[in-house]
Amino acid sequence: MADLKRFFKKTAQKEEPSKAPEVPKGLWVKCPKCGETVYKEDVVSHFYACPKCGGYFRIKAKTRIRQVTDEGTFTEWFRGIENSDPLEYPGYPQKVKELQEKTHLDEAILIGEAKIQGNPVVIGVMDARFLMASMGYVVGEKITRAFEEAEKKRLPVILFCCSGGARMQEGMVSLMQMAKTSAAVKHHAKAGLLYISVLTDPTTGGVTASFAMLGDIILAEPGALIGFAGPRVIQQTIGQKLPEGFQRSEFLLEHGIIDGIIKREEMKDTLGRILALHQPSPGYGCFPAESPSWEGDTFGKRKKHKKSEELTAWDRVLEARKNERPSALDYIQAIFTDFMEFHGDRSFLDDGAIVGGIASLDGQPVTVVGIQKGKNTKENIRRNFGMPSPEGYAKALRLMKQAEKFKRPVIAFIDTPGAFCGIEAEEHGQGGAIARNLWEMADMQIPILSIVIGEGGSGGALALGVGNQVWMMENATYTILSPEGFASILWKDSKKAPQAAETMKVTAAHLKEMGLIERVIPEKTPACKENLGEIAEYMKIRMKEYLRTLEGKDGETLAQERYGRFRSM
Repeated sequence: MADLKRFFKKTAQKEEPSKAPEVPKGLWVKCPKCGETVYKEDVVSHFYACPKCGGYFRIKAKTRIRQVTDEGTFTEWFRGIENSDPLEYPGYPQKVKELQEKTHLDEAILIGEAKIQGNPVVIGVMDARFLMASMGYVVGEKITRAFEEAEKKRLPVILFCCSGGARMQEGMVSLMQMAKTSAAVKHHAKAGLLYISVLTDPTTGGVTASFAMLGDIILAEPGALIGFAGPRVIQQTIGQKLPEGFQRSEFLLEHGIIDGIIKREEMKDTLGRILALHQPSPGYGCFPAESPSWEGDTFGKRKKHKKSEELTAWDRVLEARKNERPSALDYIQAIFTDFMEFHGDRSFLDDGAIVGGIASLDGQPVTVVGIQKGKNTKENIRRNFGMPSPEGYAKALRLMKQAEKFKRPVIAFIDTPGAFCGIEAEEHGQGGAIARNLWEMADMQIPILSIVIGEGGSGGALALGVGNQVWMMENATYTILSPEGFASILWKDSKKAPQAAETMKVTAAHLKEMGLIERVIPEKTPACKENLGEIAEYMKIRMKEYLRTLEGKDGETLAQERYGRFRSM
């Protein structure tokens, strides 16, 4: 009987319909990018990114503040500014009140003072939950006051931008916030203070056309939609299919509009490094410890190569052109720490032939710019064989002007056969771009040190060569044109290039003798990967020695000395 009861009990359990497991509310979320349902805790632990596709979820302003600022350091400013309803738009005040209760924000931006890795900063974060973070009077007023207060306190400003644009419910009052906030940014900039703009998804309309794109440094999150007119509006207007990835962060980086794309998990560290490199410097030559003097200007030998002292002028031309010769980036990475590369001319292109950014020379913030060649065919195509375009020269100038604002020395590495010679370059004003660099560099109120590390080809090299001092590596060359071109034009025979190299006096020794450069960087054997470290250490010591000699000189004196240098030639 007991066995029979157990049988009927098991049968009843099998026939009873199974219940679906109950999912606690909010335990799962749907990814806005790939549409997959994912575990919420996984999203949170991945900085609010989808663990399956990597797409970013939009996050609350307070969450962003927690992610990037030091714990317990944020103090909110400007809460309670009375809202404006200039159009008396039906239901607008009620909608604002509802959103205030729902989001626990008083408006679409949260602003205050905080620290990031110990660096004090004014920080603002826009929140898309509040009318798509559109900019009305209160948003514009908060941002304006933030820059004004930051100027008084001599603090940098960081704004995390996210917006659908101007707030339509406030009409022209909203539009005027574009001009008002831009003017406030300008005042802060004239005071020599740093502004970092971080563009998140989406940043569009009047916000893009004002304060969002006015940062000294403009960063963006991966995949963020960034533009003035929305893609749907553009497509409807022009009746064409838009390219894949159009108006995304990666598209803007390629087209030179932003400085870099930073992942959320790297954002705090990146901002901390930038802020540290923009701390006020006591002077150009203030280094933490005295450098040892270099004993002898010679470096290790390299097998299967002549000693540099045995090379003819033509030999040095060939050495300067070798792919194995260290490039601008090689020296930048070997000499400096904390190098952060910035991209683009802010209008059209990020030219791979020009690299540049900020770095530290034993604690001294510097701006470094270089003309970069590739090591192989693929790299050379990307770098255009070290031949800059007009956009490349504009990029270099932008970085140098930024250095002038923050009173940082500029160190420029030159290695180019010449400016790019092509239809596009002429269409975009190659000659004018080079001329603009010469004109602007002539009067910069900061030290400029230019170093020819390989080829110094004509005006394309001189566009980075208007320095207070110009140094050359022993096996570098600096020429009005190539020896082949010289021989072809004057002697109608390009095969006489070796003779032309001697006649043209293209070597460092020749130019030092003529008083056109200040220092020859020795190479006992030609520069290569094996002796890069030694040469870089030598350069580093000499750079620091040189900067020490500038201690106490003001910007006007530096500009006058640079003018005097070229005036004497």
